[in-house]
Amino acid sequence: MKTFDHLNVIGLREWIALPDLGLELILAKIDSGAKTSALHASEISTFERDGRTWVSFNAHIGSRKKQHLQRCEAELIEIRPVTSSNGVTQERMTIRTTMILGDRSWPVEFTLTCRKAMRYRVLIGCTAMVDGDLVINPGLRFVQDKPNLAARPASSEDTP
Repeated sequence: MKTFDHLNVIGLREWIALPDLGLELILAKIDSGAKTSALHASEISTFERDGRTWVSFNAHIGSRKKQHLQRCEAELIEIRPVTSSNGVTQERMTIRTTMILGDRSWPVEFTLTCRKAMRYRVLIGCTAMVDGDLVINPGLRFVQDKPNLAARPASSEDTP
């Protein structure tokens, strides 16, 4: 049996932070069937800053019963087609931002989409797992500690 000692184990649900967006504690669902990570967003609009296109949006965090909105801004990476699990393809704006999971941080691409009908406001896809050297054990939840923003390393790999 092969082992993967260099990979970090995560569970089906984990707490993350997106500090560059001002989002300090978000419950995320891990979904190895999704290529790209997704963030529940509304009131998405584009604007120009320093000759580049940016997006402004409301990030919805918390639960369906206890929602919290945070106005965020990020540089637009691209608009890409995404096919959901029900087979519907839609064009989604994509951003790249630093994600903290446990004691690690790295840049992750998120598509902005309406997830109001979904139980979890953030979905972590397989690209983020590969980039973060993560392996999922779907029988576990909350393997990693909640993100510790004070312990965030200041390195060039954190910069999107």
